[in-house]
Amino acid sequence: MKVPGSKQYGALEAWVEALPSQGRYSFTRNEAMNVFGLNRKAFNRSAGRLSARKKIARIHGKFYVVVPLEHAAVGVVPADWFIVKLMEHLGRPFYVGALSAAEYHGAAHQRPQRYQVVTDRPLRDIACRGVGVRFFVKKNLRGTPVQRFKGVTGYIPVSTPEATAIDLIRYSRRVGGLDQVLTVLQELGEVLNPVKLVAAAKLDGNVAYAQRLGWLLEKSAFAAKVVRLAHWVSGRKPLPAKLEPSVPLRGSVRDKRWNLWINSEVEGDLS
Repeated sequence: MKVPGSKQYGALEAWVEALPSQGRYSFTRNEAMNVFGLNRKAFNRSAGRLSARKKIARIHGKFYVVVPLEHAAVGVVPADWFIVKLMEHLGRPFYVGALSAAEYHGAAHQRPQRYQVVTDRPLRDIACRGVGVRFFVKKNLRGTPVQRFKGVTGYIPVSTPEATAIDLIRYSRRVGGLDQVLTVLQELGEVLNPVKLVAAAKLDGNVAYAQRLGWLLEKSAFAAKVVRLAHWVSGRKPLPAKLEPSVPLRGSVRDKRWNLWINSEVEGDLS
């Protein structure tokens, strides 16, 4: 409910409601303060009222999203509506990865509760009214192959299917374990390109990830797609690796093709 005589509040509300017509669903505190000549106290008071009415939602620090009428019941828009602008605001490079990237590529069986984003420095995860963003860190971020998907507010960088498969191994413990990874690969394997898979493994540089991925893809009935990858791994003459790094070797069997100790039983939901 508007506060009688509050010109600042009414002007801010009108401005917020007009942003979607411009293809925008986000703004920053500094931007709004500059537009209306507000001090921080005045802005916080007006923004608090708009947030209480689910007209806006504060996602991170000074970054807000606009909530159109069709999302009023939830009180926030989906993460892919604001992720590009949020990361621009934070000044951080990024791509959508892991389970969220797999979903873009058609492997939607294991939809994550939080939108998964890879960036170059640690960031605190975001949770707002049921919408969340989980951040993963990768040092060689810019070397990861990506492709762009058109979203509601612009193009979103998403790791390629091949880079996504490798990242699923890298972040396996954070995405639910190897059973979860195998389930995703059972779908994602359909769109993997054998040549691009080797190229992605070379760019990534971690041979142990390639060893685990190759074995899991064979288990997913995609042996034909990892022939080139197996040849590349063999050429690197890797040390024996564990399938599950956190599990002891006791009772494990070595897979000679991938030079991998199979020290854990892995089952996918789609097998």
